[in-house]
Formats: sequence, C-alpha cells, structure tokens
Amino acid sequence: MRNSNHLIGLLNFLTFLLSIPIIGGGIWLSSRANNTDCLKFLQWPLIVIGVSIMVVSLAGFAGACYRNTHLMWLYLFVMFFIIAALIGFIIFAYAVTDKGSGRPVMDRAYSEYHLEDYSGWLKDRVTDDSYWGKISSCIRDSKVCPKMRRVINGAPETADMFFLRKLNPVQSGCCKPPAECGFVYENETLWNPGGGLVGSNPDCTRWSNDQEQLCYQCNSCKAGVLASLKKSWRKVSVINIVVLIILVIFYVIGCAAFRNNRRIDNDEPYGEARMTKSQPSRIQF
Repeated sequence: MRNSNHLIGLLNFLTFLLSIPIIGGGIWLSSRANNTDCLKFLQWPLIVIGVSIMVVSLAGFAGACYRNTHLMWLYLFVMFFIIAALIGFIIFAYAVTDKGSGRPVMDRAYSEYHLEDYSGWLKDRVTDDSYWGKISSCIRDSKVCPKMRRVINGAPETADMFFLRKLNPVQSGCCKPPAECGFVYENETLWNPGGGLVGSNPDCTRWSNDQEQLCYQCNSCKAGVLASLKKSWRKVSVINIVVLIILVIFYVIGCAAFRNNRRIDNDEPYGEARMTKSQPSRIQF
C-alpha cells in the first residue's frame, strides 16, 4: 500500500511540474498578444488548462499522502476531463491554423502574405471590423513598424540592404506596401509611387506614408497577423502534444496504482475477482 501511495504521490508531483510549461505557453502567448499578435483571447484557454492541472495535481498529491480516497477519485475524475480539454485545444489550434503561408518574392529575402490564402474561423475573427480595429490599434501602439528602422552612418539603410532582411509576418504585411505595387523605397516605412502604374492589388491604394496609418488597414496586414498567430500557436501546440503524451501515461499508471490501493484496502488477494470473494460458492467439499 505504501509503495502505491508513493507512486501516486510521485506521479502527481510530476504532473504538477508538467502544468508549468502549459502555463508558460499561455503567458508567452499573452506577451505576444500585447506586442505582436495582438489577439488577446487565445491564451486564456491554455492558462486555464494549466492552472487546472496544477490544482488537481495538488489534490491528488494530498490524497496520496493522506490516503484520502475522495481526493484521489476527484483527481482521476477531473484529470480525465482536463486531458480531454487539452486534446480539444490541440485539435482546435491545428484546425484553425491549417491553411495559409507566406509567398516568396523575387529578389527579396522576406515573404509576403495574402489574405485569400487563409480561411476559416480564425480569419473571420481577425478580419471582423470590431476586432480588427482593436488589433490594428494594438500593432500601432506596440511600435512594431518604427522599430524596423535602422540607421547606418547617420543614414537609413539602402533598399538593397532592406530587401535582404528577413521580416516577420506583421512587419512584412503592415509596415510596407506589397512589392507588386511598384513603390520606390525611401526608408523602411516611407515608400513613394514609382513612375509606372500602381498595381491592381487594393492594398496599393490603402498604403499611406502617414506613420500612424501605413498599411494597418491592408489585407496584407491582416494576413500577416494570421501568419504570426499560426507560428505562435504551432510552437505552443508542439509543447502541448509532448505534455499530453506524458499526462496520459501518468494517468494510466495512476489509475492502475489507485486500483491496486483499493484492492489492498478491500483485502483482495492479487488476481482474485471481487465477485468471487464477495459471493463465495456454497458448495463445500
């Protein structure tokens, strides 16, 4: 009995530790929401799952230490639903970030992003006017575009140097006009119309050299936010999958140890069925 309790206590302690990277992933998404991705509801399900695992693990640990059967039942019952919720979150994260990626641009090190490459719930959420107003304001306030500027020997970097930079999706989509528009580079956030015709992309007319406007209302900016969200969610989901696999293994071992405890508490010999013990044969030889 003591060995089983020790095993259950150890598993609960390890499960408690596993909740830390889940909460950390939620906090990282929260920091991204405040600075880059600017979509602030995505981190909360992950944080809630992580905190739930932490609290339930403490209950299971206490149940193992004090041989409290009710706490152990509570641990196994609630942990089942937490694991199911984590599975649902992982599936949801991959489903809503399934489509869309950057397109390479000739003579550019960075990619550009197109809204038509994305679809589904996340796209509808980001492009909704009420949400996009908050997201674009967040991007503007985070100074993502002004932070792109580089000064070399007192002068802005040249166009050739800028074209060799690897911009993140938000910088590429929100801080400059699309390459097909044919604008002439002056500095990172200042582009002037070229001598030829402006491209047919609607974002060409949405671009503004006003540093408070830039391309914040462009479809390319919305696509850049979606691409950034996809990268963030995929990184967190990899950690969640590893944690999920370990949690399932711990849960199965914990169930086996709990059943062993109940067998010992009921004074059942190993391998003997409870029904056989509780209803012994009346035939005596």
